[in-house]
Amino acid sequence: MKDNFPLLETLERLFAGPRESLLTIKAFLDGLGDRSYFFIIAALNFPNCIPTGIPMLSSVTGIPMVLLAIQHFLGRPSPSLPEFVGRRGVPRGSLQQMLIRARPHIERLERAVHARNEWWVQGTMRKVTEVIWFLVIVVLALPIPFDNLFPAWAIFFFCVAMIEDDGIMAMLGWVLTAVTAVWTVFLLAVGPYVVITLIKSVLSRVA
Repeated sequence: MKDNFPLLETLERLFAGPRESLLTIKAFLDGLGDRSYFFIIAALNFPNCIPTGIPMLSSVTGIPMVLLAIQHFLGRPSPSLPEFVGRRGVPRGSLQQMLIRARPHIERLERAVHARNEWWVQGTMRKVTEVIWFLVIVVLALPIPFDNLFPAWAIFFFCVAMIEDDGIMAMLGWVLTAVTAVWTVFLLAVGPYVVITLIKSVLSRVA
């Protein structure tokens, strides 16, 4: 394993602490040390992969992910974030609850990933995959209701694929990217109609 992938162990360590305390983005990054950009983004993204009900979670984590991905493309040796982004955070209690639910899935994933079908993550294909990975991160960061689960899993699979040279994970990332594209277009097309219908319904009741 190139970067070692003890995701569960890492998240348990970072999420530990008083339930009412806030885990800031800066503290999260500091706790990851010298991990690769793909590992950092995978860890930062994972809370989006499990429905938590935390308001604006995809934007709170997505904006730092966009900035980190840009730094990756620029070849910066270590990540850094603006202070106003780094001080944003999520209650540890919500993250701890999420991790309890996600534990069996993470354990299965850690056992499953390994190098295979490497051509999916090498050469030109790797470059194309990284561009798509970045675009999906941007979609996740956008404040689109009900549009975080599919892109979150696409991002996660891409990160795992890049860390472990696992072509199967890359394929899953591409599949979830296609699902994300269809679902996002559907939400953008139907969303305004639903909002207008709800407003009309409320106004008719008031009148």
